[in-house]
Amino acid sequence: MELVREALAVVSALLSFDAWEITQAFRTSGIWLVGLVATVAGAVLVLAVYKTVPLIDRHLERTVMVWSYLIIAAVIFVEVFRRFILSEQAPWSTTLPPFLFLIMTWFGCAYNVRLRTHLAFSEFRISLPRTGQLICVIIDAVLWLILCWIVIVTASRVTANSAANFQIMLGTDNVLQWWFLATVPVAFILLAARVLENLLEDIANYRAGEPVIQQTVIGGD
Repeated sequence: MELVREALAVVSALLSFDAWEITQAFRTSGIWLVGLVATVAGAVLVLAVYKTVPLIDRHLERTVMVWSYLIIAAVIFVEVFRRFILSEQAPWSTTLPPFLFLIMTWFGCAYNVRLRTHLAFSEFRISLPRTGQLICVIIDAVLWLILCWIVIVTASRVTANSAANFQIMLGTDNVLQWWFLATVPVAFILLAARVLENLLEDIANYRAGEPVIQQTVIGGD
């Protein structure tokens, strides 16, 4: 009951939109229960959106990845030119790219989970019986969801603490760090949705008598 009470306090703090109250509530054990619900419910909701709007399913992560990369490249190119040719440089040019790289990395992780190009030891698993393959992908899904749960909770704590302390991105006057940090739990909710999507496909393949695990190629689609 204490855990439920703390979880309700977390929800109440979130509804207050007060960064300090949210930070204090996130320090309790209730955040783990709220984080678990957010991970599962968020994944189901995102998966429903993917099924309803295939365009989002196909292009969301890759769009974020590409634009993040292009902005990073543009900032580095322009500021290197300005520094060595014009002897001037924007103070935020060395602090913005790492945050954009953070976004690109975790959205890219969700995308590669969908493509199944992450490390999965497929060569070994393909040699297993179909039931063994199904057990492997179920274990994968459970481990991925646990990882997403942990990251969503811990990243939310870091984000709330950053917001409560009004941490400014170095080199700027009014750009807050938590705006970028908040993308981490969002990315892992998307990753959890991809995990569920893959698991449902694997179960459907198993029931249809088709191979559960197939070889994938990095960069494939």
